[in-house]
Amino acid sequence: MLLYSYNHAIHGFSARLTPSQLSEVEKSPAHLKTYPESFGKLFTTHSPKFLGLNGNSGLWPAASYGAGVIIGIIDTGIWPESESFNEKGMPPVPQQWKGQCENGTAFNPSICNRKLIGARSFSKGLQAADSDGHGTHTSSTAAGNHVHGASHFGYAKGTARGVAPRAHVAMYKVLWATDTFQSATSDVLAGMDQAIADGVDIMSLSLGFEQTPYFKDVIAIASISAVEKGIFVVCAAGNDGGLQTTYNGAPWIMTVGAGTLDRIFHASVTLHNGVTLKGISYFPESIYITNKPLYYGKDDENKAICNRKALDPEEVTGKIVLCDNTTETDVYGQLVEVERAGGYAAIFLTDYSDLDSSDYKIPSMTLPTSSGVLIRQYATGVSEPKVKRMQFILTEVGIKPAPQVAFFSSRGPDPINPGILKPDILAPGVDVLAAVAPNVPYTEVGNYDLVTDYALYSGTSMAAPHVAGVGALLKAIHPEWSPAAIRSAIMTSAYTIDNTGAILKNEMAGFPATPIDFGAGHINPNKAMDPGLIYDLNFQDYVEFLCGLGYNDKQMKTVLRQSEWNCSQEPNTDLNYPSFILLYNNETAKNFSRVVTNVGQEESAYRAILEFPTGMSISIEPSTLTFTQKYQKQDFVLSVEIDSEAPRMIYGYVRWIDQHNHTVSSPIMAIKI
Repeated sequence: MLLYSYNHAIHGFSARLTPSQLSEVEKSPAHLKTYPESFGKLFTTHSPKFLGLNGNSGLWPAASYGAGVIIGIIDTGIWPESESFNEKGMPPVPQQWKGQCENGTAFNPSICNRKLIGARSFSKGLQAADSDGHGTHTSSTAAGNHVHGASHFGYAKGTARGVAPRAHVAMYKVLWATDTFQSATSDVLAGMDQAIADGVDIMSLSLGFEQTPYFKDVIAIASISAVEKGIFVVCAAGNDGGLQTTYNGAPWIMTVGAGTLDRIFHASVTLHNGVTLKGISYFPESIYITNKPLYYGKDDENKAICNRKALDPEEVTGKIVLCDNTTETDVYGQLVEVERAGGYAAIFLTDYSDLDSSDYKIPSMTLPTSSGVLIRQYATGVSEPKVKRMQFILTEVGIKPAPQVAFFSSRGPDPINPGILKPDILAPGVDVLAAVAPNVPYTEVGNYDLVTDYALYSGTSMAAPHVAGVGALLKAIHPEWSPAAIRSAIMTSAYTIDNTGAILKNEMAGFPATPIDFGAGHINPNKAMDPGLIYDLNFQDYVEFLCGLGYNDKQMKTVLRQSEWNCSQEPNTDLNYPSFILLYNNETAKNFSRVVTNVGQEESAYRAILEFPTGMSISIEPSTLTFTQKYQKQDFVLSVEIDSEAPRMIYGYVRWIDQHNHTVSSPIMAIKI
C-alpha cells in the first residue's frame, strides 16, 4: 500500500510492504536505500524581552518583525483560533507561497489567514504501522511524485507568535496526541518534503529520531535538500541531558540547546513563628491559604518523606503536608501520595524537582533543602505546628543567575560526528509560554479539568522555535544570506556570561558550563543582525564533508539525492564552521583552516584575540585581517596544541575584533577520547 511519494526532501516513496514485495523493490536498479519505519519523539511572554528584543531599536524594527518570511513548523499542529495566529497587522502572503490549508475533519481552511498561511497534516505512516512499529518502509528511489497530505488538525502544543510576530506560519502536523508524541519517519519526511515544495524560508523541527549515520537519518537527508534550496533548518538538540546525547547534529542543521530565563513562578509560606520562605510553584490558581495545620511525619521516616502508601489519611486530611528531601522517591511520587491521603496542600524539600506545570493538582510548592532546617525545626519543635499563610502564584523576574543550561538539555560531543561541536547555540527553553488547544484538559485541579489558551512548557522543543524566529528576522534583513551565514551570525554573536558576570552555569549542579553544554553560547538576536564577519558554507562544502566521511556511492546518493557529485583529491571533514573542536588521544595538535566573509563596513581591520587556559596553546596566522570591500573573503589557520597534563575537557576562544565594535567569537573545544 503506497503511503507517500517524495520529490523534494528525497526522491522516493513510503509504502506498507510484505517481505516479498520489499525484496522485489530492493532488486530494482533504481533502488538506493530502504528505511524500516521508525518512531521519533517530541523534544518539549517573557522570552522576547529576555532576548533583548524591543520595538524601539535593534533587530525587531530593522526586520519589520519578520514581515514577508515564512516559517514552516514540523510539529504537533496548531489551534488556529489562538490569538497567536491573529492576522492583525500582518502583511500580504508572499508570492513565493505555494502551500495551502487543507480541509479536514475538525479544520476549515477558512480559518487560515495572513498569519497562519498553511496547515497540512501527515499520518499515513503512523496509521499503517502496527503496534510494534513494523510493516511500513520508506524507500528511496530515483523517482517519485508529490503527495497531498491527510486531513485532521486540532491538537496543538508549543506554537506561539513570539520572536518574529509578523512572520507567516505554515504548520505541518506530523505528531499526534493519540500516539504519545511518537512520530513515524515517513510522516515527518512527508511534512518536510511538502514544506520545501510550498516555499518556506525557515524550517523548525522540535523532534528527533535515534542518532544514526546521515545516510540513515531522514531529518538529515531532508534537511540537506532544504538547505540546498536556501532554507534555514533549525532542530532541537534533545532532552537526554547527559554527555554525547545530542540529536539532529548534521552540520547543515542549526542544533539548539535549552536555557533558563530570569523568571520564576513561586509561592510563599509563612509559619506561625513568623518565618517566611519562598519556593517554586506552578499551581495554576491564584489562592491564599490561611491558618492551616502543618503535618510532618517526624517519628516515621517513610511518613517524613511521603513515601508511597506511607501517609495516613486520618493524620493528613485537610492539612498542609511537609515532605522531606529523599532519594527513595521523586517529587511527583510524593505529590501523588499527599493527594491520595487527602492532604490539603504540600511543601516539598528538594533541590531538584521533576514536576511539570501540569502536575500541580493540589496547592504545592518546592523549597530548597537549605530551607529544610528552618521548617523542620519549627515542625518538630511545637506541639501543633501551623502555617499562618501560603500564597500562590507569584511571578518574579530578574532572577540570578540566568541564563543557565537546562539540566535536561542534551550535551555534546555529537554521537554521530564528534568532529563538529554541537549543540550550536542555547536559547530559552524553560517555562516558555506557548499557545495550546483549549479543548484539551491541561491539568486537573480538585474535581475539575482545567483548560487554557496558553501554558508553560520546557524542552529543547521550546528553544528551537526561538532560534527559528531569530532566523526569520535575520532573513528579513539579509535575504541574500545563506543558511550557513544565518547560523554563523547567530553563533559568533552569542554570549557566554550570565547576569552575575560569570560563565554560564549548569542548572541544578550550579558549576560552570562549557561549549559542550552551550555550544557558542546563548543567542543574542540584536548582535546577530550585524555580525561583522561570517563563516559561510555552500552545498558543495557539505558534499566535500560527506566525501571525507568515507561514504560509498550508494550512501552518498542517499544523502545527496544525486547520481553525480564531485569530491576533491583530498576530502576534508574540517568544514568552515564557526566553532572548533579537537578530539585527541596520542595526537594532541591540529590545524584548522577557515575563511571569513566581510558583511560589515567596507573598510575593516580585525585583530585576533586568543583566550586559552593552562594546558592549551592556540596560535593563529595571520593574526590580523584587513578588508577593503563588503563580501571580501580572507582565510586564516588556527593551530591548537594540548599539553599531556591537560584535563580531559578544556576550551578557549578566538575573537576577531575590529574598529567598528564587532566581536566575532568562536569557541575552541578540546576533548580527550
